[in-house]
Amino acid sequence: MSDFLIDEELLAAIDMGSNSFHLAIARVDHGEVKKVASMSEKVQLAAGLDENKNLTEAAQQRGLACLARFVGRLSSVQANRLRIVATNALRQAKNGHEFIQRAAEILPKPIEIIAGREEARLIYLGVSHTMVNSGRRLVIDIGGGSTELIIGEEFEPIHTESLQMGCVAFTSAYFSDGEINQKNFDKAVVAARKELSGIANTYKTAGWDTVVGSSGTIKACRQITVNMGWSDEKENLTREGLEKLKEKLLKFKHISEVDFDGLKEDRRAVLPAGIAILYAVFDVLELTQLVYSDGALREGVMYDLLGRFQHEDIRDRSVQALMGRYNADPKQAERVVKTAQHLLDGVSKSLNLNTEDGDLLRRAAYLHEIGLAISHGGYHRHGAYLLQHSDIAGFSQIDQNHLSHLVAHHRRKLRSDSRVDVAKVGGSKLVHLSLLLRLAVLLNHSRSDEMLPAIELSIGNEQQWQLSVSGDAKQWPLLVADLHDEQVQFKHWDIELNIQSEQFID
Repeated sequence: MSDFLIDEELLAAIDMGSNSFHLAIARVDHGEVKKVASMSEKVQLAAGLDENKNLTEAAQQRGLACLARFVGRLSSVQANRLRIVATNALRQAKNGHEFIQRAAEILPKPIEIIAGREEARLIYLGVSHTMVNSGRRLVIDIGGGSTELIIGEEFEPIHTESLQMGCVAFTSAYFSDGEINQKNFDKAVVAARKELSGIANTYKTAGWDTVVGSSGTIKACRQITVNMGWSDEKENLTREGLEKLKEKLLKFKHISEVDFDGLKEDRRAVLPAGIAILYAVFDVLELTQLVYSDGALREGVMYDLLGRFQHEDIRDRSVQALMGRYNADPKQAERVVKTAQHLLDGVSKSLNLNTEDGDLLRRAAYLHEIGLAISHGGYHRHGAYLLQHSDIAGFSQIDQNHLSHLVAHHRRKLRSDSRVDVAKVGGSKLVHLSLLLRLAVLLNHSRSDEMLPAIELSIGNEQQWQLSVSGDAKQWPLLVADLHDEQVQFKHWDIELNIQSEQFID
């Protein structure tokens, strides 16, 4: 991967939302992301979730067909400059893995399912880069399956929340028959108020200077009020304008009758639910107006990707924050990181491991002891649980799953069936990274800065690893014993670990 992006190079993001899929292609111009092309399609993935939370075949076909059309526009974008993120619908879908596997046959990069708070962080990043700094902001984004609310200053979010209410999900729940009446609308508003009640006090205490809305529902509501003359002089969406919009909506008896100047046809069906959610947000948070921003998740994804190229990777900041939160020993972590990098350098070509694999190994090496904050017994399992279930800024659910498996298998016995589990999650690469981390941790059991013997790892083939230990191995009897034990563990994962030393008895 390049260390930086020069001007005129392209970035791209695909945002697989619960209502719409979006593609954005942009050039980097003096550190800013300038959009040059975009596509958007109403896929309504969330509407394709059946009563068992499985995506129907029809919904999957809609999504796959859309992605195939997007790929046709990506020929000029290098794969390492593309990110593909999926949100609430795939977070909820029990058979989401099936869709992801089918999509992998179309897409040049894997889909990243991002957690709700990570979605919120990226939305804030997209909004904050498209607006002049205006003090503390409250950002609201009503999507198809969830609604994100973020308070932040400049480019840094302070509070991030993702609530289970969205215009597609609420349409299915409260307007499924297409009827529009006061009763249905009030039910939707009450449900949204309940979702908001858990964060209202925290958010109102934190406060904000401006309120910003993004994405389709708020864009549509704001545009209607502008066209109807219900906005303020700066064309902002006001509480009074939203009240007039609600009253006008309730005069329609059915979704098919909804007709507002400027409303797109594909937005009509989900507009009543979207207005109900926005109405509840204004009510519970006591808002008077909001401004609209064109920045959204896909812009945030591209700015986050740009940061990775410019050595401002939020994932590394998150790793350091986790180490601090769980009081991980930074000196031991650095020893293991250094050893892991040395081992990786010797085998990366043979095992086809790239820079991203190296980054994953390095981050796991930093985090391998965070489970000690819970208990020494089985701390590798505690650490794995924390990594699997925490909200970690910058990481997709797949990233966290990979980290979790690396930490879970860095010590103690390896079972043959666990190799199959690891391979299912991350293929042979994750299997090999797990073994590299084990060796790096083992070689630093002394927790000392004293010189280790010179060690080189080489690969004959994927099943034959050779560790060369220079000097008299009798100087390190505990290391010798540990390596003997590790040979047995490697065999459980079908790897022969051969150890070569002047006086090492294999």
